[in-house]
Amino acid sequence: MKAKVLVTMCAAIGIVLSSAAIAQNASVGSIKIENAYTRATAPGQQVAGGFLKIENKGAADQLISASSPVAGEVQLHEMAMEGNVMKMRQVKDIAVPANGAVELKPGGLHIMFMNIKAPLTAGESVPVKLKFAKAGEVEVKFPVNTPAPMKH
Repeated sequence: MKAKVLVTMCAAIGIVLSSAAIAQNASVGSIKIENAYTRATAPGQQVAGGFLKIENKGAADQLISASSPVAGEVQLHEMAMEGNVMKMRQVKDIAVPANGAVELKPGGLHIMFMNIKAPLTAGESVPVKLKFAKAGEVEVKFPVNTPAPMKH
């Protein structure tokens, strides 16, 4: 069992290392992806957020799913204040308005990498497949940035 886990972890690390690249912009149909990134994780950290800007030069669309080989599961999430409490929840899709844009950023809509298979290391990149209801699928490289400084 330990050998199987180690092989799986090594494979995940290999996927991350082999995909190291600079941020890329990507397009599919009328959808353009810009400024995608995630942040480095600490050893044992099981989740990380993914952030990007989605521009749409056509009819309204929806981001309906995301996947990545570095995580056991990838979900679409939103973070919002309910009274004085910050709540995070999974959403079914993220609307991309016609001839408009939506930004996935810390404290709002974002992609959540769950059950991360190996730590995300600054300077590498993570391949993420995004699926849109109308435009279809596109793979985007999310550069791994250094963690945000802790606020006191």
